[in-house]
Amino acid sequence: MATARSPQRAVGVGGGAGRVRGAVRSVGRALHLPVTGTARSIRKATHAHGAGESGLGKLIELHAVNGAGDVMITVALASTVFFSVPTDEARGRVALYLAITMAPFTVLAPVIGPLLDRLPHGRRAAMAGAMLARALLALIISGAVAGGSLELYPAALGVLVASKAYGVVRSAVVPRLLPPRFSLVKANSRVTLAGLLATGVAAPIGAGLHALGDPWPLYGAFVIFVAGTFLSFSLPPKVDSARGEDVALLAADEEHLHGPYRKGTKRPGLRTVGPAVTHALGANAALRCLTGFLIFFLAFLLREHPLTGESAAVSLGIVGVSAGVGNALGTAVGAWLRSRAPEIIIVTVVAVVLGTAIVAALFFGAFLVAVLAAVAGFGQALAKLSLDALIQRDVPETVRSSAFARSETLLQMAWVFGGAVGIVMPLNGTLGLVVAAVIVAAGWLATLRGLLSSARHGTRPRPRVA
Repeated sequence: MATARSPQRAVGVGGGAGRVRGAVRSVGRALHLPVTGTARSIRKATHAHGAGESGLGKLIELHAVNGAGDVMITVALASTVFFSVPTDEARGRVALYLAITMAPFTVLAPVIGPLLDRLPHGRRAAMAGAMLARALLALIISGAVAGGSLELYPAALGVLVASKAYGVVRSAVVPRLLPPRFSLVKANSRVTLAGLLATGVAAPIGAGLHALGDPWPLYGAFVIFVAGTFLSFSLPPKVDSARGEDVALLAADEEHLHGPYRKGTKRPGLRTVGPAVTHALGANAALRCLTGFLIFFLAFLLREHPLTGESAAVSLGIVGVSAGVGNALGTAVGAWLRSRAPEIIIVTVVAVVLGTAIVAALFFGAFLVAVLAAVAGFGQALAKLSLDALIQRDVPETVRSSAFARSETLLQMAWVFGGAVGIVMPLNGTLGLVVAAVIVAAGWLATLRGLLSSARHGTRPRPRVA
């Protein structure tokens, strides 16, 4: 005969189960809160001041994903090509890496900007394609790393081209996503800073994954870039709009136009970008060339001759952190200065970098090497934001996106050239930093007069319809 449970016992059992469920929910909320709280904080920061409504916040998040994925691949390649063999063999490997990846890239880089100019309606698809390509190439590289296959080099070239293609498209997209009363300099500052912060977070994670095995950072990159592929399509549709846009020519004035755009064309809206922009671009190219040079030269120099009392890995870490801090500080200062006297800012920061390089060459030492890395990072970030301000000020809106895309391609080529010089230099610290100073001096002297003249007269290019 069945006996009914007493109401008191039923209530006790139900109450006990309810308390257990409540405790589980509390623990779940406690574990979930750090993740959701961090995500909310990030979203609040990236979407502030109208960036969420305009779509700029989505681009900021996408650029952070891009930076995290790139640094994962960098960690994997550095350990394979650079750290895993003796210095002499590493120089040969890196030289081979440059020959197979960078040399073809110098040929492909000038094509990337004009090619993407012809596909203005597919910018979201282009960014997603650059992400997906790197995701698949990361898997190919993971197999090459495990088996020591030569597939590593062409796959690395593909990663490089896809990364730079993303950078070119991203530069062209930013002007389309500006919130009301939001300067281009401020927008680029936020995008760049997000990439730097993501790189700083992902680098130690990549190092930790590498401790599990050589392919693991590449698996991490695969996951990150797949996420970036989907995030690219979350950008607003206006990114793909090319209404009112035309193609910019990187010529200083009408007298420097050559070829089919000089005379006789009926194409409306084609204008030169102006002397201030071209001189600022030359100064930025010198700083970007310096950055490429220092990366490769100091990598081998500090491996062979570490900073006093430190290992090679720690020495490289100190210089890398110094450069990152300098870059972040330059980005923050650029956002604070906004677009005030960009010509004067460029002239000043290049002069400061030049002076620092000269001092570091004359009194070569651990502290000054770290200072030079920080100052070079600071100068590159601040000068690039000043170039952005000049493009926004002097370049007509119809060709502004094209001007950003083409200028970014030129700066990437300057970085490649500087890296090639750095790899062939003898491992002599003083000599190397003298070469670094010469690189900066050449760019500074070539652009000094033009930038000061532009700042003094406040001239803007005459709108020209070719």
